[in-house]
Amino acid sequence: MPLKTCCIYSTGVFSLLLMILGIALVLSNVFPHFLQSLVKKEVVLKNGTEAFEAWEKPPASIYMQFYFFNLTNPLEVLDGDKPVVVEIGPYTYREYRPMEQVSFQDNDTTVAAVNTKTYIFERNMSRGPETDLIRTVNIPAMVTQYTHTVGELLWGYEDSLLKALKVKQPELDEVFGLFYKSNTSNDGDYVFYTGQQNYKDFARVDTWNNGSTLNWWSSDECNMINGTNGASFHPIITKEEMLYMFSSDLCRSLYAVYEEDVTVKGIAGYRFSPPSEVFANRTVNPDNAGFCVPDGNCLGSGVLNVGPCKQGAPIIMSSPHFYQADEKFVQDVLGMTPVKEQHQTTIDIDPLTGSVLQAAKRLQVNVYVKKIPTFRQTGNVRTVILPVVYLNESSLIDDAAAEKLQGIVAKQRVMVNVPFVVIGLGIILGGFFLFLMCRQKSTDAERQPLLSS
Repeated sequence: MPLKTCCIYSTGVFSLLLMILGIALVLSNVFPHFLQSLVKKEVVLKNGTEAFEAWEKPPASIYMQFYFFNLTNPLEVLDGDKPVVVEIGPYTYREYRPMEQVSFQDNDTTVAAVNTKTYIFERNMSRGPETDLIRTVNIPAMVTQYTHTVGELLWGYEDSLLKALKVKQPELDEVFGLFYKSNTSNDGDYVFYTGQQNYKDFARVDTWNNGSTLNWWSSDECNMINGTNGASFHPIITKEEMLYMFSSDLCRSLYAVYEEDVTVKGIAGYRFSPPSEVFANRTVNPDNAGFCVPDGNCLGSGVLNVGPCKQGAPIIMSSPHFYQADEKFVQDVLGMTPVKEQHQTTIDIDPLTGSVLQAAKRLQVNVYVKKIPTFRQTGNVRTVILPVVYLNESSLIDDAAAEKLQGIVAKQRVMVNVPFVVIGLGIILGGFFLFLMCRQKSTDAERQPLLSS
């Protein structure tokens, strides 16, 4: 076989091998799996890893915004009219939440820590100063027409009723505030899994306050502690997953599901949010029956009675403006206008590393108000879940972390495309092989004598 012909056929064979190799790489996902294995090794709570540093001292700026509901018709409410409220806010605080008292345990498979939170008022990001006056219900006494400053309502004030009760019940605290003792303090002792043994256990809560379960609710399922604390998630996240979180604010675990693709600072991510089933009534979601405490005392969809874990206070939690709640709660209070984009809790996540790109935790604190015959101050007030304040705790990945993540995403994109580049080269060489074959046949035909001898 002439050398030229041999080279032509070699080109054809090589092009075929390249296409076979490329297809094999696509089907086997070798390069993406290789990158994922590197990420799994790096995303571990271990000294020296970037994941541990970000978990211990979150680099992202976190802000807590409070929106109060000013009660405009307190006297009419006592006479039985619907409450009319006007939203006032935001009052914004910069939040710092480092992990402290960090201690590795069980051969570095778990790590103990407390999550201390400090709030610094940001006047330039707020509607007004902390001395702004808000008229709302007096939560300890369930009496309307009570006016306090923003700072007092949030961080505490001396309550006359509690002060009087303290004489007979010394264990009572005479100071009341929606977030009393929450500033420069933590929400309990945590033990987290490091993810060393299983990447899906990264930052998952093992125990909280020395317990692996809760004891406020009436079913084992509702008392389970599931997932992370909501600030971190395991790598390699799929759209089909449910992301579980434990919230000490809500005294329960919950989950979020995939909603849509998003882009944050040039990074493609998945948006997850809690579906309506999470806070649905037991008739809609039987798994929630255990949250009806006392047993059978269900308020409706979209609201949660957290009194059992708040020393019996008549506190009801919901999404802002009763988003995803029964329409009854929206209609009972004039001034409620639920809007998904403003009142939904969302978490935007990079699916490869599990890094939180952007998040907004939105919760509303309400008071269960009803007439008490033996307490004349309640007048003829109708039974209603009255909103007091809603919070928006938000974070956004900082530029430095985003730049690092963009580099990882770029590597992922290159690795994903390598097999297709190989296939493309095979196709190009295949085309070149066909061209050479056609040209050779044409040349051979030209060399044939017109007449045979």
